[in-house]
This record gives sequence, C-alpha cells and structure tokens, in this order.
Amino acid sequence: MRVLLAEDDDDTARLVDQGLVELGHQVVRVATGDAALKLGGSEAFDVAVIDRMLPELDGTEVVQRWRAAGVSIPVLMLTALGGIRDRVAGLEAGADDYLVKPFAFPELAARLAALMRRPPISDSPTRLAVAGIEMDLIKREVRRDGREIHLQPREFALLEQLMRHAGKIVTRTMFLEIVWGFHFDPQTNIVESHLSRLRSKINEGFDVDPIQTLRGVGYRMRGDD
Repeated sequence: MRVLLAEDDDDTARLVDQGLVELGHQVVRVATGDAALKLGGSEAFDVAVIDRMLPELDGTEVVQRWRAAGVSIPVLMLTALGGIRDRVAGLEAGADDYLVKPFAFPELAARLAALMRRPPISDSPTRLAVAGIEMDLIKREVRRDGREIHLQPREFALLEQLMRHAGKIVTRTMFLEIVWGFHFDPQTNIVESHLSRLRSKINEGFDVDPIQTLRGVGYRMRGDD
C-alpha cells in the first residue's frame, strides 16, 4: 500500500511512518498542505493520512480541492480537535475517516485497512441514470434532461446513493455511514440540510421532485417506471 502522509509534527510523523513501513507499506511523507495538494493530484496513492492543521494550506482545504478536482484517494484525517462539529467539518470537506490525537497506532492501522477494503471503483458502474437524471461518476458530472447541475461533494454522494438504490429506501443511518463515515448519530440535521440543498438544485426548473421523503423511515429515489 502506498501512503501519502501529511503531518508537520515530527514525533507523530515518525510514529506513523515507522509503523506503516514495519507493516510493509510505502510511505511518502510531507510536512505542508501545499506539498500534499500537489503530490495527491499528480501521483498515485492508495490512501492518505492528513493532519488537519498543516502549514501553508489547511488539511481540510487540501481534501476539498482534491475532491473538486476529482481526486478520489481515501483520506484519514488526523486532528487534535475532537468535538462533534470539528469531526463533521472534516468529513464534510471530503475526508473518509477521522482520528483524534492522541491516538494509538494500531487503531490508525486498522482504520486504514478498513478504508482499503472498500470496493474498487472499477467494480462499480461509472454512469447512473434514473428519472431523467444522469450521473457520470468519473467526470463527477450530473445532468437532468441534458441540463448540467453543479453539486458539492456531499450532495453528489447523497444523490449517488439514492440513484444506486433507486426504488428502494435509503435511511438516515445509511447516509451517515456511507456518505459521512459516521457509525453514530451526531444529533444534527446534517443529512436533512444537505438533502434540502440537493433537492433545490436538481428540481430547479422542474415540476416533479424525484426524491421521496418517507417520514420516520428514510428517502427513496423514484424509479423510471
């Protein structure tokens, strides 16, 4: 496994670097957000470990720019900020998992292994089409009846799950786990607020909302029938 490690604290960087190398992984280590942004956008990595508070460019900004550019490398974000809002902010930026400092290396290694167990993109369809909405998963483009719709990364991920499960119910818990990586309820309206913005974008200029709300149950994308 080739790992991009972006960490400006020498002690933490050495701990992670040494531990991953002992497990047989290749580690490329940088200490600034700008260096991480350039490497992640130009070289192939299996996973990235990024400190949230990096010099030159914040870790969340690095991930946001990667996602906007279509860089899909799985990201584990490290931070000393452990509040719910801080974790939500990191995951909303596009990180796949979040680990609070101080941490034990075995937990970090286990979380990276879990990220690597995700199905490869090649095993999934690259285009989805439901109810007049077309999604290109490679170009990260969405169109409805030919008109392009610009979505933020989390809005795109929500719509992707709805389209993949067209005609079936997607629960709030499923969204939290798949889109945000939460295995707990953060007790916020994060799902509802993102879905509201998604709906306003895909329904602008159209009379029919393809997303159904099933109160107390979840959401469902109307099928083509």
